[in-house]
Amino acid sequence: MKLGYEVDSSTWIIPPFYADFGRNIKVGKNFFMNQSCTFMDRGGITIGDDVFIAPKVCLTTINHDFNPYNRKATFCKPIVIKDRVWIGINATICPGVTIGENSIIAAGSVVTKDVPPNIIVGGNPAKILKTL
Repeated sequence: MKLGYEVDSSTWIIPPFYADFGRNIKVGKNFFMNQSCTFMDRGGITIGDDVFIAPKVCLTTINHDFNPYNRKATFCKPIVIKDRVWIGINATICPGVTIGENSIIAAGSVVTKDVPPNIIVGGNPAKILKTL
């Protein structure tokens, strides 16, 4: 995988993997990503150490203007995933979200706001389910 830098040998990515640019993605050590994930990384995606990402997860850093007459305009905000996060199957992480250390994103969740450390969130939109 070409990210513009040498990925640590502990990284394990199961293809297929889809990215719109790829060079705006930074991953830490012991990163694992399962198949069929999509990263739209124009705004930048930073992933810490020991992060697990399940199949079909979508990280999207880009959004369109809410104004219907300016819908072609796009805006980017980075996504930051801290150390030891687990993101469940088919979850979507929206632009500008930071996920705190040790947190878990339940399968099928749509994360629209920051997630504090040591929390389990789930649902659409994702809400706090439990403190770890």
